[in-house]
Amino acid sequence: MHAMSKKRYIVRLSVEERDILAAVIKSAKGRLSIEKRTRAQVLLKVDEGKHGSGWTDARAAEAFDVHEVTVRNLRERLVAEGFERALERKPQENPSVVRKLDGRAEARLIATIQGPTPEGRAKWSLRLLSDRIVELGITDERVSYETIRRTLKKTRSNHT
Repeated sequence: MHAMSKKRYIVRLSVEERDILAAVIKSAKGRLSIEKRTRAQVLLKVDEGKHGSGWTDARAAEAFDVHEVTVRNLRERLVAEGFERALERKPQENPSVVRKLDGRAEARLIATIQGPTPEGRAKWSLRLLSDRIVELGITDERVSYETIRRTLKKTRSNHT
């Protein structure tokens, strides 16, 4: 960023927000939490408020190994969308993978496994569930058994 250019989105954090960010930094574990921790660290350093460091985007980007545009976008999200939205991962506008089962279909899948099992079977198999949701009109086409497995795992439903 050119030294003479003026920042459009200025970060000024409250004491409470700084405390929340400090707690996020201390508790981050796992890949998504580490990304959240990085966002928290960047926000603390670019804070131009009374207790902030007032780092430039370039300095924060270099320190936390992110692109300068990432820092600028994070500042913009904080100012435009609020503190909570800035901390969370930005949802993809165009997901690379379209969901095969929406929330309603997931609920019907769970209801199916809680119902009676197919005749001659002691339990549902993933492949049987995949066929059954097509028969019931939950989906138009057969979904992979892996999609069924992930959905059940995500919803913590036990099909066995």
